[in-house]
This record gives sequence, C-alpha cells and structure tokens, in this order.
Amino acid sequence: MSFSFGILLKLHYLCTLIRVSNSYLYTRIMINRELIRIKVVQLTYAYYQNGSKNIDTAEKELTFSLSKAYDLYNYLLALIVGITQEGRRHLEVAQSRAQREGLAMPSQKFTMNRFALQLEENKMLNEFMETQKKNWNDEPEFLKKIYTQITESQIYQDYMASPDDSYDADRELWRKLYRTLIENNPDLDSLLEEQSIYWNDDKEIVDTFVLKTIKRFDEKNKGHQELLPEYDSEEDREYARKLFRASIMNADEYQRYMSEASRNWDFSRLAYMDIVIMQIAIAEMMTFPSIPITVSINEYVEIAKLYSTPRSAGYINGMLDAIARHLIEKGVLLKPMEPRRGER
Repeated sequence: MSFSFGILLKLHYLCTLIRVSNSYLYTRIMINRELIRIKVVQLTYAYYQNGSKNIDTAEKELTFSLSKAYDLYNYLLALIVGITQEGRRHLEVAQSRAQREGLAMPSQKFTMNRFALQLEENKMLNEFMETQKKNWNDEPEFLKKIYTQITESQIYQDYMASPDDSYDADRELWRKLYRTLIENNPDLDSLLEEQSIYWNDDKEIVDTFVLKTIKRFDEKNKGHQELLPEYDSEEDREYARKLFRASIMNADEYQRYMSEASRNWDFSRLAYMDIVIMQIAIAEMMTFPSIPITVSINEYVEIAKLYSTPRSAGYINGMLDAIARHLIEKGVLLKPMEPRRGER
C-alpha cells in the first residue's frame, strides 16, 4: 500500500477546498456530496487497513466523522463569541483602572461589535452549545492569548480608529480577523487536535464554511439568523451510507470490472489508493441512477489528483471512462455516457 492513513488524513480535504468557490452548495449546507465522497474515500481506505473489517463499525465511524465536522463548524463560530466575552473581561479591568486613576474610559467598540453580539444571541448556535460538554470558557489561556493577538493586530487598530460605525464594518472586522488569526493558528490547531482526532484535519474545509456564514449574516435577522444545516436532506445522509456499503460489499465485482477494462492499462502497477478511489467511483455509477456518469468520473479524478501519485488522475480518468463504456456495452450500467469536460 503506497500511502499511509496519516498522509491521507492530511490531504483528504484539499480537493474540496480547491473547488469550494465554484460550488453553490457550500452556501446552503454544511455536509454536501463532495465532502461525503472524500469521507467515504478516507473511511474505505481505513477499512482495508483495519484487520477486523467490521463494516457496521466502519459505517458508524463514517457517520460519526461527518457529524464531527459539523460540530467543529459550530465550535469555531462559538470561538468568536468566546473572544468577545474575553474582551469584556479585559474591558471591565480597564474601566476600573480608568475610574481609579481618572483616565479616559476605554472604547467599547470591540466588545459591542454588532455582528459578534448577534452571533452570541444566535438561537441555533446556543441550542447546539447547550448540548456540548465543552465551551470556550474552558480554555482561558487560549482565549487570553488570541485576544491579545487580535488587539495587537493592525486589523484591530484600523477598526478601532475608523469612524465607520456600521454593522457591515463590524462583520467585516470578524471576517478579516478570522482569515488572519483563526484560519491559520498553530495554537488553535494543537488545541483542536487534543479535543478530537478529526478536528485538526477537518479545520481547513470547515474554515471555509465559517467564513461563508459570516458573510451571510444579516443584521435584520437578529438572533434568528440561520446557520448552515448539517445536511440538505435525509437523502444525502442515506447517500453516504449507501455509497460506503456498496463500495465495500461489492468490492470483488468492481475490481473485476477494473480488470476487464484494463487490457490497455498496466493494472498490476496500480497504486492501492487508485484502486480504492476507482472502486468507490464504480459504486457511485452503479448505485445512484440520478448521478450522471461524467459527474462521478470527474469528481473522483479530482480526488485522485491530491490523494495518489502524480500520474494517478490521468490513469483513473482513462480507466473509469473505459470501465463505464464497457459496462454500458454489457448492459450492466443502464445510464447514458454523456460528453466529458471539453468534449462535444
């Protein structure tokens, strides 16, 4: 096996990250089919690495892994609230000192940031956090450190000095702070990794969801602003389960299709990761009539570009195309072969 599971974990979200700006689904839901495909690749690979090969346990792991990504989304939004509350604690100390020493009272602009206050009052976020055993007040040293980093940043200084006293300016402050000091923060990465084995690897993609949520906030919605739901529908939840099970339970059949269609390809030298990716792609083509063949091929070619060897994407592209045509000719695959990208 050419790739360790650890390497896979470090790479498994990058392909989705590359595609995020072009996918309207990311503005509506947290867990979509691109994310599900990536998780299925990850868990299928892990399934074959695991000697017990218990499919029920593996399926539960897939569901749990997807749910943890959604937990992280809420937890990172709650971090903005936690930092704002830390700012209030510092403000109270500064106000007491100013009163004792007859100094000018410190500005409340940051602690009264309207976007942060709206997020603090958000009904969906509060309901989620009430179900959790942890919150950001359990991490006082981290909150203190990141608050200090914020107040020392040029972004903060410019905001505090700006005469613009609008909701848009308040929301833009947090978008900039998130991208600069939260999105790439080694201390936060370490803390998340300690709390969940999934979170450090999930964070890159979840950051994009948080940033899009910040952008979507509207002052008029007050505490009822909708956050991204976990799934668009029960259909997507079922899609994840069916894709994973089909990939595992029909593995021998799908690998036979690979062999039959690989007469012009050096199948024996195929990287193990390539086999896993193609196995899942075939499962999707065979199991979901509504998903066009070309969509399935294109999605898994993109995954192969970052999961496997430099030549894998081109190899998998050609192989899946040949397999699909072969199965259509045999009458096994009852879907039309639509033109690929760049084809007429």
